[in-house]
Amino acid sequence: MTRTSHTLELAAPTLALAHKNGINLTAAENLLVDVQPYLGMDAGDLIELFWNNCYVASHVLTAEDVDAPVSLRVPESFVISGSARVHYRVMQVGQGPALSAAARVQVKLDCPGGQPSALCGDENQQLAPVTLPDTIRRQGVNPNQIKRGVPLTIEPYLNMAEDDEITLRWGDVRMDLARITAADVGLPIQVWVPPAVIVEGGEDLRLDVTYCVIDRVGNNSRWAPPRTLKIGCVNPYLKVPLKPVLKAAESRKP
Repeated sequence: MTRTSHTLELAAPTLALAHKNGINLTAAENLLVDVQPYLGMDAGDLIELFWNNCYVASHVLTAEDVDAPVSLRVPESFVISGSARVHYRVMQVGQGPALSAAARVQVKLDCPGGQPSALCGDENQQLAPVTLPDTIRRQGVNPNQIKRGVPLTIEPYLNMAEDDEITLRWGDVRMDLARITAADVGLPIQVWVPPAVIVEGGEDLRLDVTYCVIDRVGNNSRWAPPRTLKIGCVNPYLKVPLKPVLKAAESRKP
């Protein structure tokens, strides 16, 4: 009669590519589960992997596998958003099946802003560009506005969730915003760009302002379509004076 072994203690499996807070869309495409070496590991052992109590993969150990971690792949069709329970079973000759402890993981496959199209490169057309006051959009940012800073708004986006992290890009300068809280979800995010960021970004007739979102498991929205602004002279006192034009009869002093 087959019986479950009580002598073989098996640790819970680990997920090699999982983000610290769960499994994201990239990891789900090629999700590997690692079984660590166990006492009495031997060639001929059969390891069976279960995802939410459904059999998903197996491997018969060879001599080269002994005393080394064994990786088994979970088919992508099994990996759906939500909580998942992962465990494995070891079958040895002359022994009953031994079950491992279970690992629980969170799966989140819905990217902030929706899944970007591969045809759009680093840009996600499903994210709205930042919203700016009409005067600033039409006339740009003048020195007086630079001293005050610039207000802008990031509109609610698809799959907005608690713990999302937003990075604003002002030209080549990046500014990390506070994490999204449960109270923020579904509401516009009000941002104030301080003078220091504007000055660091520099004077520019066509400065791009955009943002991206990374959720709690590492799904990346890519960049929103940029909003282009004219940034006036940041510090008129630092402007280099124009050199006088020399006439033909004049010469430069050594």
